[in-house]
Amino acid sequence: MRALIFDPFSGISGDMTIAALLDLGLPLAWLQDFARRLALGPIEVGAERVQRCGIACTRLRLTLPPEPAHRHLRDVLAIVERADVPGEVRDRAAEAFTRLAEAEAEVHGTTPERVHFHEVGALDALFDVLGALAGVRELGFVEAYTRPVTLGRGWVQMEHGTYPVPPPAVLKLLRDMPVRDPEFEGECTTPTGAILLRVLTGGRAAPATFTPLATGFGAGARDPQDRPNCLRLLAVELERTADELLLLQSDVDDLPPEYVPALLDELLRAGALDATATPLLMKKGRPGVRVEALLPPAARAAVEAAFFQASPTLGVRGWAVQREALPRQDETVEWRGQSIRLKRSQLPGGGERVKPEYQDVARAAASLGVPAYAVFRALLDAGLARER
Repeated sequence: MRALIFDPFSGISGDMTIAALLDLGLPLAWLQDFARRLALGPIEVGAERVQRCGIACTRLRLTLPPEPAHRHLRDVLAIVERADVPGEVRDRAAEAFTRLAEAEAEVHGTTPERVHFHEVGALDALFDVLGALAGVRELGFVEAYTRPVTLGRGWVQMEHGTYPVPPPAVLKLLRDMPVRDPEFEGECTTPTGAILLRVLTGGRAAPATFTPLATGFGAGARDPQDRPNCLRLLAVELERTADELLLLQSDVDDLPPEYVPALLDELLRAGALDATATPLLMKKGRPGVRVEALLPPAARAAVEAAFFQASPTLGVRGWAVQREALPRQDETVEWRGQSIRLKRSQLPGGGERVKPEYQDVARAAASLGVPAYAVFRALLDAGLARER
């Protein structure tokens, strides 16, 4: 499986990410054409070769038109929605800016809708997020991982005043992700860089074993003499290995049946990858239900808490399990005016399985006034989905 590893040993920003993708092989002509399709005005895109403490890097150059002083989330999402980009890129960009608004709202004690985007709502940030997401897709990476993120120290001047490094929103965006505190001063990881890591990697730690294929270095604007201020991206080949997961289980005989689906929803919301319920006969002949949740080890505390809070259970048992999973990508297609998410799974030995998301199929069916199964069959006939 071809994957991308972020190595933010000197931090990460949006422009460093795109520059590293260019250094990794993303064609500059493709990026220039992409900029024209965003409908953000006359954006000029260029690149140059620079040195950062002896490392040859690519640096991104942008020339931007005048723009408003600040935007709200609704303004940014409207720009994303209008952009001529693949549905998967549009959805991920919307997720990125929504998460960013939620982090800023938490910092300032307000709501995401009322947050004023300053630096991260500017055209360069919009281009960086959309361009990085589209660039990763264009290069064909199936998964992305990250090494520990360098935070930086000191103070940085922002729209609201002088803030400690890292800015509060950055720490919220990097929650549960590996980070490190360097010895040197200065801002290393920007909010745009942090949200790209969150959306692209989900905080997944880089694997210990891989086969390197290529590396790309993206230069930051500053050129300190004590360190190479650049982001390294590694294109790697990974062997399919079993995921190390946990299985948590509880047998319950005093939970009303109508509340079982709500319990499963709470387990999934707490971080479970899957949750199931199976009827069983318990002691003294009482009917009950066995509830199981499959989850990453880091989510154990939250999922256990969901078991206790959303059911009357008095105990939860658990053990380590291994899971083999097919590599997969999500994308969104337009069909008869409806947006349908597809899951593309790569099969061993070649080939793929393409499955539409049931919730989108059901929503499209309700909108068109036809049975959901008829929509599914139509997607198969149109070649948008494939059964294997």
